Amino acid sequence: MLRFELLAEEDRARRGRLTLNHGTVETPTFMPVGTCGSVKGVLPRSLAEMGAQIILANTFHLWMRPGLDVVKTFGGLHAFERWERPILTDSGGFQVWSLAEMRKIDENGVRFASPVNGDKLLLTPEVSMQIQTVLNSDIAMQFDECTPYETHGHVTTRDEARTSMELSVRWAARCKAEFERLANPNALFGIVQGGMFEPLREESLARLVEMEFPGYAIGGVSVGEPKEDMQRIVAHTPRRLPRDKPRYLMGVGTPEDLVDGVSHGVDLFDCVLPTRNARNAHLFTRFGDLKLRNARFRDDPRPIDESCGCHTCASGFSRAYLHHLERCGEMLAPMLTSIHNLHYYLNLMREVREALEAGRFETWRRQFAADRARGV
Repeated sequence: MLRFELLAEEDRARRGRLTLNHGTVETPTFMPVGTCGSVKGVLPRSLAEMGAQIILANTFHLWMRPGLDVVKTFGGLHAFERWERPILTDSGGFQVWSLAEMRKIDENGVRFASPVNGDKLLLTPEVSMQIQTVLNSDIAMQFDECTPYETHGHVTTRDEARTSMELSVRWAARCKAEFERLANPNALFGIVQGGMFEPLREESLARLVEMEFPGYAIGGVSVGEPKEDMQRIVAHTPRRLPRDKPRYLMGVGTPEDLVDGVSHGVDLFDCVLPTRNARNAHLFTRFGDLKLRNARFRDDPRPIDESCGCHTCASGFSRAYLHHLERCGEMLAPMLTSIHNLHYYLNLMREVREALEAGRFETWRRQFAADRARGV
């Protein structure tokens, strides 16, 4: 089940509400990434407390471990990982890109050598739908080929991007047919591909819209392309998607990327950046980024961000203490910094929603940019 309501618009930016089988999602929103069924270092209760409405999990990795037989005994991923709110699952298509040295693509699907034990595996559109049905994710993604920006220094040509895009479109039709055959009660999104070529994006989009998916994603960005190319595609594609369907920008990005995406009509975002950066002591704040390993924080008594209400900041954990934990390799350090970064991203999206409701998104956006440029 999926129902999407548009509640407010300001130019291309949208405030909406997405109703799914496991709950309601207020949009625009950020989805924390829990690849293997866990957002690294963060309790599900903490995620709920900081305002996470929907989280991500990865079809490919859960297929590898723990395996479908285990998840099936729990009736799906929600009970297995103790998360009662909505879940979105990637299809495994990203691994077509990220495991390029370990796979072979043909019309039927992708042959992998398992990164876990080397077993030979075949992931097809049908298998991806079968896995996601067992996972019982509220939003399943079509299996696609994530078109690379470049391979071994060779930048993908327009003809190569077309071949990849057309394969993804054919796979989309197979995914939809299998999803319906399985009587999956959740929602399946199509993924717009086409590399860095706007006409290919438009062709992909038109063919997917003909299939009438309940939602659409923009894939194949943040795959090594120059920032200006990503921004060009994000400015071009969302507004051409159906107005009454949710729009998801996959794998993006910095706080500035999220705000830019909202301005172009994106409703859903995900990215590993807040948790990955937190594990490397790179923190996001209202007033710019903070690199906690810098020696100048050795005796700094201030919290990460004095304007932040996350558990880490509100509890008074100082920059000096967190710097100390980092230097000692204590596991508490990435736990506390992950809480902060995720809270920052989720709170950022809450502020965006409030600004859209009040009809002052552009005013808020200018202040956001000024604050971030000010520096910590």
